[in-house]
Amino acid sequence: MSVVAQKQIVKFAPKGENSFYDVVRIRVNDYFKTNNISPLSNSAMIVKTIAMVSMYFVPYLLIVTGLASVNMILFYGLWVLMGFGIVGIGCSVMHDSNHEAYTESKAMNNFLGSLLNILGGYALNWKIQHNILHHTYTNIQGLDEDIDAGVIIRMSPDKPLLKMHKFQHIYAWFMYCLMNLFWITAKDYRLLLRYSKNGLLRKQNTTLGKAVLELSLLKVVYVAYIIVLPVMFAHVPWYHILGGFVAMHVIAGFSLACVFQPAHVVETSDFSSPTDERKMENNWAVHQVLNTADFAPNNKLVCWFIGGLNFQIEHHLFPQVCHIHYPKIAKIVQQSAEEFGLPYMVMPTFRSAIIAHGKMLKILGQNERP
Repeated sequence: MSVVAQKQIVKFAPKGENSFYDVVRIRVNDYFKTNNISPLSNSAMIVKTIAMVSMYFVPYLLIVTGLASVNMILFYGLWVLMGFGIVGIGCSVMHDSNHEAYTESKAMNNFLGSLLNILGGYALNWKIQHNILHHTYTNIQGLDEDIDAGVIIRMSPDKPLLKMHKFQHIYAWFMYCLMNLFWITAKDYRLLLRYSKNGLLRKQNTTLGKAVLELSLLKVVYVAYIIVLPVMFAHVPWYHILGGFVAMHVIAGFSLACVFQPAHVVETSDFSSPTDERKMENNWAVHQVLNTADFAPNNKLVCWFIGGLNFQIEHHLFPQVCHIHYPKIAKIVQQSAEEFGLPYMVMPTFRSAIIAHGKMLKILGQNERP
């Protein structure tokens, strides 16, 4: 069944009057009003934006101007730093902008969101996969593409169990390293074909031909500035350019996977499925809480670097609130969840979140239905 076909008939339960979502939304809105705070970005967010963008483009300028060629350790170190720059821009700047959580200006949100295009991705695909499918149908097999890694990795108990999955808790980490490289080469085109077939491109007021042309032009520009220009001007052999490029995306792919997967693919996740009538047992907000987890809430470096995405529960309930506010509203969300008898999963450290994800990969690799 196509994504759109499922999307049209999968329905969440009604939220009811005075529901958890009603209460937590009122309380969060009151927090911003009482403190006279905008739920969008602030000066701290602007400083962070400059830092994250600089983390990517300053090393690039040092590479492409040949200044980094004096030392190969420095040369590769700058590519690695650019990899972390991709993570920083993706988690902190592009992410909020494409959720319209950065500013009231649609033009500025689109501009900052389009930073993904010059990092090798495609903002249109990202908005469909992440904003529409992942945020609506979190952890529902066949709808949430964030838990779809093909046949290689089993991230849902509703996905067929294969013999090779017995070892996925070992090899998945190596596959995560290739995630970005696959995305910037083949995946974006595959997604366009799928979204065109399922009618999702039409809902974005575009066509397959137009999207493919735009994507191809963006890929050409990306290859030109990230590989061709360094080959011409960096004063190092081409294979070092290619090696740095691969290192950058290995760092980015592995890091991004370690940010997003522990927030949803852990033992505490509900992984509920629709009934034969394509109905969900819980309403949307409860479903989000049951399938999402926070981690490392007191680690200021983690909070700053990954854009508050360690507060995934808050992000899924309030995607149009800038992540800079998540640590504050997390207390409100947790209290509200507990009042309604909902589990509020928080893993104390980043390390514990990674371990929890690894354990869940092992469970999903050995049990057809954990």
